[in-house]
Amino acid sequence: MLELLVSTFVALVSGASLLYLLLGVLLGLIVGILPALGTTAGMALLIPFVFGMSPEAALPMMIGLLAVVATGDTVTSILMGIPGGSGSQATVLDGFPMARRGEAARALSAAYFASMLGGLVGAIVLTGAIVVARPMVLAFGTGEMLLLVLLGITMVSTLSGPSLSKGLVSAGLGLMFGAIGAAPATGDYRLSFGTVYLSDGLQIGIVALAIFALPEIIDLLRRGTTISKVAPMGRGWLQGIRDTLRHKWLVLRCSAIGCLIGALPIGGADWFAYGHAVQSAKDREGFGKGDVRGVIGPEAANNANQGGALVPTLLFGIPGSGPTAILLGGLVLLGVEPGPSMLDKNLGLTYTMLWSLALANVFGTAICFMLSGQMARITRIPFVYLGPLLLVVVLFGALQTSQSWEDVWTLGGLGLVGVFLRRFGYSRPAFLVGFVLCNNIETLLYQTVQIYSLSTLMERPLIWVLLALTIGSLVFGLKYRPSIETEGSGSLRPGDSLRPQYGFIAVVMLACLGTLWAVYRLDFLASVFPMSVSLATLACALTAMVLLGQGGATSPLAFDSERTAPSEEAHYQHSLTHYLLWIAALFALIFVLGFLAGVAAFLLMFFHAKAPAERRTAWVITASMVFALWALGQVFELRFPPGYVSLG
Repeated sequence: MLELLVSTFVALVSGASLLYLLLGVLLGLIVGILPALGTTAGMALLIPFVFGMSPEAALPMMIGLLAVVATGDTVTSILMGIPGGSGSQATVLDGFPMARRGEAARALSAAYFASMLGGLVGAIVLTGAIVVARPMVLAFGTGEMLLLVLLGITMVSTLSGPSLSKGLVSAGLGLMFGAIGAAPATGDYRLSFGTVYLSDGLQIGIVALAIFALPEIIDLLRRGTTISKVAPMGRGWLQGIRDTLRHKWLVLRCSAIGCLIGALPIGGADWFAYGHAVQSAKDREGFGKGDVRGVIGPEAANNANQGGALVPTLLFGIPGSGPTAILLGGLVLLGVEPGPSMLDKNLGLTYTMLWSLALANVFGTAICFMLSGQMARITRIPFVYLGPLLLVVVLFGALQTSQSWEDVWTLGGLGLVGVFLRRFGYSRPAFLVGFVLCNNIETLLYQTVQIYSLSTLMERPLIWVLLALTIGSLVFGLKYRPSIETEGSGSLRPGDSLRPQYGFIAVVMLACLGTLWAVYRLDFLASVFPMSVSLATLACALTAMVLLGQGGATSPLAFDSERTAPSEEAHYQHSLTHYLLWIAALFALIFVLGFLAGVAAFLLMFFHAKAPAERRTAWVITASMVFALWALGQVFELRFPPGYVSLG
């Protein structure tokens, strides 16, 4: 076995396979940097090209892309506050604040190095899986997986920040949005309102961009400054590596979490790792404000996640994620049968994939270190130039879902929700955790009830271990929650009128009542979950309304200790409504003129009205952006939705 392991490594690094591996790594980094495109879309792009290739060439290229998309995601997450994909959402919480205070180099360095170490741990786990993983993976039944997901949802108590009631409202809203689409138990369509678009549920890419990216872009536009207030470059690269080595045990633990979540396809590895980083820290006050541990943990987990996901994919033929499902299709095209045969007649190919996974993480990290020095200069560009371009990039990312107008309207509607969640101090991370884990909670709950009785469930030893961990996580979160800030600011400011907050809570309550009305006629198994979530969210919203009237910090209820934050309005150059109208203008222009023409018109109008740029500069920036979008559309075969008025 050792001889075969060495020979496959030599064959990989000495032949054309290495070039294909590097090609996959480069494509993976590009896909990762583009918001919302994601690993699944990148893998789908490769499938037509692998047909007819030899497995020794095709597999390194596919594994190279699979391994490093999460590393590429880091760039936009840290520098711009825009999650590049589903694996980098938690990185935004501390990575973006670090970039804003001039520590972009340190954050990127720590993220890249932690990603590389996490990816190597994933490769080691895949190696060990060849011998020992089968009984370990099979030990997790639906009951154990349900408790593991519930362990993840207990992070809401930590991520809710000072106001637990608002955190629970956010999580409830996330669960309600996650319940849109077909019910897992019956297939009945819920909250789709007769539309084909909503029948498949909301896509995580659009939700992440709307909840995290749009509010941050609007906030920075209102400030009228740069992302970073101090020069970020020339220092911090070695510090980030030292940070990662200093927290080596955190890297190892979060890598193990990523491998486990990858092997059990329940999602949210970065959120699990972030919650663990918070809970295992002795000093927690810096989380959410730019603590490097909040970058290291998620980044180690999301790269290790791919190694874990390959375990059930290769050993059992069961995809551990969306990208590995496409990888299975690629294996079939190449004439390779996944399953036990991968440990027998295809053991050489298995080792080739293992070495590809390890080398791809090393190459991806090296490339990122070489290029990030220039990319981090983005944080010093006046945001009046960068903001409209990022709005267009976010819109382009959202259109990857179905390439229809529904993507645009969904982004706009959810973006408005994200803006008010941020403005009024409702935890956006809690919202996203609820959304990500919703489908798995409901599916595993139904399966567990059907398979196990309570007595048989309690006879499984692993159940008791996970139950203890879940209770411990919940107790910890409730105890240390007030000292952890997940949004960076409170919601109550001196002189604020409470009417907008009461109005927002009223809208939330109406949404809960509307959900109850929309699902109560459905079959019991289809309606019981969204109805339960809606009732619980309604109760939390009522509690938040009562506590808001009592002043938050002076509330007699100890579980809600919302603090008053210093006023930031003096630092804003324009009102929130001002830039909401600009975004509405962007949507209206692309609706009327079509995507590319609408983008061009919007950028020229914005630069003319808001930026102190010469007319020639505005035209050059606009033309360059439109050409880049057109080129990406050609490469990825995107069909932009047409406008309703012809320019000709």
